[in-house]
Amino acid sequence: MRTAIVGAMQEELAAVLALMADEQRTMVGGRAFWTGHLHGQDVVAVLARIGKVAAATTATLLVERFAVDRIVFTGVAGGLGPQVRVGDVVVASAFLQHDMDASPLFPLHEVPLYGQSRFAADADLRAALVRAARQALPQAAVHEGLVVSGDRFVSSAAESRALQVALPDAMAVEMEGAAFAQVCHDFGVPFAAVRTISDRADDAAHGDFLQFVRTVASPHSAAIVEALLRAT
Repeated sequence: MRTAIVGAMQEELAAVLALMADEQRTMVGGRAFWTGHLHGQDVVAVLARIGKVAAATTATLLVERFAVDRIVFTGVAGGLGPQVRVGDVVVASAFLQHDMDASPLFPLHEVPLYGQSRFAADADLRAALVRAARQALPQAAVHEGLVVSGDRFVSSAAESRALQVALPDAMAVEMEGAAFAQVCHDFGVPFAAVRTISDRADDAAHGDFLQFVRTVASPHSAAIVEALLRAT
């Protein structure tokens, strides 16, 4: 089985790459793909880049060029659920594009021609990620729920409140997961994602973001990925 480990930023994936002693770098589509092994498993690691278009390109390359059997996305997100705090972990149960609006031709948030707005995470891979997160980070609260994606960095209290009103069950917001979920749905590839909450998607969301990624989120990602690959 070949597992893809994906992050949106170099800082998010750095700790995972440090664990792959035999990685080989291949450039495709302007992206660096690192193939190698982690805990005896065949792994491809890649930066998705930021945003839904970049994410969809990366997901398609992973399936078509690198023939991965499953994809795990790890990184950071802004918290939306009232119980979600900075430093917590959210494992997505489903994904939705909060900026998808083809109305009045289609209902708000529905992806045209799919008849759905939400794309579920793979049940088995999601459950394995929850177990891995709880094992690797016993001090962190681990939540499960809807993760929403859009092509903007949500960084104001007004935007955050608007999303909470429109999508009251959303736990977190980011910029890539829903695109990966749609591509994986198209190809029938299991997909799941785990995110460390870096901020509350409000007026303070920009503060010390990269420092948080380096010191908290990246080590979290590496620990969860290690626990996942040891167990599955």
